[in-house]
Amino acid sequence: MNKIKQSVLIPLLLTIYLIIMVSIFGMRYYHAGEYLFFFGITVATLVIIIALHFLLKRKERLRREREEDIENNSKQ
Repeated sequence: MNKIKQSVLIPLLLTIYLIIMVSIFGMRYYHAGEYLFFFGITVATLVIIIALHFLLKRKERLRREREEDIENNSKQ
């Protein structure tokens, strides 16, 4: 069974959380005329989630490379 990578799972859960929060509270701000606040916070949160995805992906790659180096050095 394939394990879901952290770089996919955490941003996915945060995106689902964002969708739920926008659907619950977002229309309150949207209808109050605070469009900039509504879209600004939503877009900023999406940018942070995307950045988190790439940072976690880089961390996984570095960990995998380090483990491969350790494995290669132990065989020599």
